[in-house]
Amino acid sequence: MLDQNVAPPQMSLRTPDVVMRLRRMGASFPTRLSFLRVLLRRLSAEKAHITRPVWAMDSDGFGHAVYSVTFGGHVYSLVAVSTDLPPELRTDRVIASAWDTAYVLYDGVPSGDEIARIVATAPLQEAARFTVRDLVLSRANKSVRLFAHTVERLRAGGQPDAGLVRSIGYLMRTTAVYGNGKFGIADRDVFATRDSMGGPFMAEMLTVWLIRGFTHDLVEHVGGAPLDAHLKRHLGIGNSTGLGMAPFLVSHPMLLNAWITSRETALARVRAIETLEAAQVGVIYKLVARAAQHLAEWQVPDDIGQQRIDQMRREWPQLAALMTPDVMAGRMPLDRLWLASATFSIDTQECLAALMIEPFGGLVDDLCVTMATQKCVTLDPSMPCAELQALIARDWAWAMGDYEIPEACHQFWYVSEAKAEPRLGLRHEEDGAALESPLDIARQVACLAQDLQGGGSVAALLARHPEHRAAVRRVQSLDRAPYAEIRDNLIGQDCLPIDMLRCKLGFFGAAKFDPKSDRWTRITLCQGAPLRDELGDADDWWLPTFDA
Repeated sequence: MLDQNVAPPQMSLRTPDVVMRLRRMGASFPTRLSFLRVLLRRLSAEKAHITRPVWAMDSDGFGHAVYSVTFGGHVYSLVAVSTDLPPELRTDRVIASAWDTAYVLYDGVPSGDEIARIVATAPLQEAARFTVRDLVLSRANKSVRLFAHTVERLRAGGQPDAGLVRSIGYLMRTTAVYGNGKFGIADRDVFATRDSMGGPFMAEMLTVWLIRGFTHDLVEHVGGAPLDAHLKRHLGIGNSTGLGMAPFLVSHPMLLNAWITSRETALARVRAIETLEAAQVGVIYKLVARAAQHLAEWQVPDDIGQQRIDQMRREWPQLAALMTPDVMAGRMPLDRLWLASATFSIDTQECLAALMIEPFGGLVDDLCVTMATQKCVTLDPSMPCAELQALIARDWAWAMGDYEIPEACHQFWYVSEAKAEPRLGLRHEEDGAALESPLDIARQVACLAQDLQGGGSVAALLARHPEHRAAVRRVQSLDRAPYAEIRDNLIGQDCLPIDMLRCKLGFFGAAKFDPKSDRWTRITLCQGAPLRDELGDADDWWLPTFDA
C-alpha cells in the first residue's frame, strides 16, 4: 500500500491545453478511478450484503420490490416499481411521461406506508414530488428485444442467445438518474459526510448497480428460471443520455478540475514507475488483449464513432508491438510506452492511459478521495486589472477570437420551458437566443479582455462593467484550478456536445458508447461488474469482454 506520508514519484502532468480540448475529452475511457469502480470496491471492502425484503410481482413482472444494503453504517433501500407500459408510450426521449420501471433510492428501510407512497409517486417522476428520505429518483425502459427473447428462452428451459447478449449488453436502460434535490428529493448535503458516500455520485452509482440487479431478478421471475451467471454478469444497465448532462462540466468547474487532476496525477504516477515486476507485466499484457477484444466487440451505427473505433482496432496491434519483453523489463517502461504513443490517434492514447492506470491500485486508489471538493469559484475584487490581464494572456489565448462571425457563435444553449432541461438552438436559424444560458465562457472572457485596457482594480472594473463579473470569476478561479475549464468555444459550429457527455460518463464508469447524434448517446454501465453475491472479487472488470 501507498505510504500516505510520502508523496510518490510522478512525472509532469499533461498540460490543460492538451487535456481540456473537447476532442480529447470526447475520447475518455473509464478507469479504476471511475465512480462505479470506487463504489464497488467500497462495497467489497465492507462485505456489504444485499437483501430483498419485498418482492410483490405478478407472473408478468408487474408490481414492486425493495432491496436493502448497509453501507458506511447506514441502510439504503431501492424501491423498484414495474408497470405495464403500452408500446406506443415507450421512448427514451425526455418528453416521455411513462416508463416500464421507476425507482427511488430510500434513506433507511421504508415502512409499508412509505413503500405505498413511493409505488404511487415514482412512476410519475417529474410530475410528482418527493421527500428528504428519497435520495435518488430514476426510471428505465426495457430493451424489448432482449428482454422478450430472454424470457422466451428461459421459459423453454434454455438461455438467451450469447450473440444477442453480447451485442445489446443490457435488459433495461435508464433515461434519467436524478439526484441532489430535484423534485424534492434530498440535497447531497444530507448524506455527503457519511462514510463511503462522500465521493462524487456515490448515491447515483449505488442506485444504478441495484437497478441492474433488479433487471436480472425480474427477467428470471418472468422467465421462471435462473440466468447463467456468465451471461448475467455481462448484462449491465443501459443508459440513454442527452444534452441535459452536458452543462454540468461548465457549471461545476472546480469539481471538473478535481476529477481531471486526480486522473492526470494517476497517469503521472504510473509513468514514473522505474521498473515493473514480472506479475505486473503479465497483468498489462492481459489487459492489452482484453482491450483488443473489447474493441472488436464494440460496434456502433454512427459513422464517425465507428471510424474512430476502426482506427483504434488498426492501431492497437501496433501499440501492443511496442511492449516488447526488453522494453517492459527495462527502466521507465510505462513512460517510454506513453511517449511512443504520441504517434497514435487521440482515442488510442486515452485508452492506453486508462490501461496503464489499471494495474496499480496501490499507487493510485488514494486519489479517489480527492475527486470530491467543496471549493467553488470565487471573486477577488482587490486584484489589479494588470494581473487579471496577465492571467488571460497566460491561460486564455484559446478563447481570443472574433465572436461576431457566424461560425463562432453558431449555436446557443438554453433551458426548455416544457422539461426544464438544457437544449441547443441554432442562433442564425432559430429564435430564443435572448434566453441564452451563460455557457459561452470563451466569448465572455474575450469580451472581458477588450475592456481591460485601463488600470485600477477589479472592483473598479466591475463598477464600470458589471456584466463581466462571471468572466472575472472564471479567470481568477482557473489560476488556482488549471483543469477547471473546457478550452474550446462551446457556442461555435465545431462544438460537439457529445464530447462533453462522454467525458462525464467516462468518470461514471461507462463503456460501449453508442452515439445516436452529436447530442445524445447510449452507453452501458456495470457490464462485467460483480453480481450481488460476488462482491469479494469486485475490481477486475475494466473494459469487460464477453468471455472474460
